[in-house]
Amino acid sequence: MTPSANTGGMLPLTPDPDSTTGWMALGLCRMYAPSTFFPSDGVGVDKARKICAACPVQNECLEHALEHRIEHGVWGGCSERERRRILKRRRDLTVS
Repeated sequence: MTPSANTGGMLPLTPDPDSTTGWMALGLCRMYAPSTFFPSDGVGVDKARKICAACPVQNECLEHALEHRIEHGVWGGCSERERRRILKRRRDLTVS
């Protein structure tokens, strides 16, 4: 939700239908500091995963990170290492 300048109330966020990343407006991560999703230790990764687990756009987020080969941070509930494993499994399946 975003503050409304006219009413002082809150307006629901809606993704831009013309944007390929409009889904990001619905992500729970927007309510946390970016550093939450770029942790330096396993405890931080677990915290980010818990947030992602309840996110309505978790799948879109993960697919975005995989498609764009994002190497850092937790995206869609997966760490860098987990995303590399997913990509490797997908490559292995297409070769088989």
